[in-house]
Amino acid sequence: MIYLRGASLRNDEVRSSGYPFAVPALRELEQIEFNTPVTFLVGENGSGKSTLLEAMALKARLPPATGVPLDKDPTLQPVEPLSKAMRLSWLPRTKKGFFLRAEDFFNFARSLKTRGEEMQGLADRFADDARVRGYMLAQKAAMDDRYGEDLHAMSHGESFLQFFQARFVPKGLYLIDEPEAALSPQRQLAFISLMKRIVEEEDAQLIVATHSPLLLAYPSARILQFNEDGVKETAFDDLEHVSLIRSFLANPDRFVRDL
Repeated sequence: MIYLRGASLRNDEVRSSGYPFAVPALRELEQIEFNTPVTFLVGENGSGKSTLLEAMALKARLPPATGVPLDKDPTLQPVEPLSKAMRLSWLPRTKKGFFLRAEDFFNFARSLKTRGEEMQGLADRFADDARVRGYMLAQKAAMDDRYGEDLHAMSHGESFLQFFQARFVPKGLYLIDEPEAALSPQRQLAFISLMKRIVEEEDAQLIVATHSPLLLAYPSARILQFNEDGVKETAFDDLEHVSLIRSFLANPDRFVRDL
């Protein structure tokens, strides 16, 4: 399912010569289309892929995956000018879904562990007060039931997948920034399987910024490459990320020796 059909940037006084418009890939960008349920944004660090994703999340007013409203998130303030210059095209409009960065997930996992410990501590402190103790244990049980007994204690890959499935709702738009930071190669394959299921069975749309050749191999996905020449649709086999990995795996000893 496709909800977000495209994004365009107004070429007027709203745009400036400073960041983020100074990023080469964004400087002359006028319009970008999303015509497949899964779109990948790929490019080097600083190429603008994550910046565009963040600005779209702000403009779409997506729910945050980790609880902090996006318009209150200080880390997103630098992309506000880009968001203000942006116009989104919907078909149809959805308010479901979320925006998620890998670092937000790590912070959430840590905060969840702290909250669980605080609830257990209060339950122990008020052991003689059945009402308070029962309330705290019920709140902790509800949290554990949704995210697992200890999201922080799982491997990063396990906890990321558990978290994503716990927060997922059907018929939503999901903007995800570099999920591979939390996923081993095996877990990346599990995430591809999850993506396939929610797209085919739950009518989800995903736009993912990534460096991962494994994720980029998702069947029928559209890949948009960000570089100094702008934003261009690129076939999987033509990606520098893919050719580099293939060259390395073909002869790693020679590759390392020639560095």
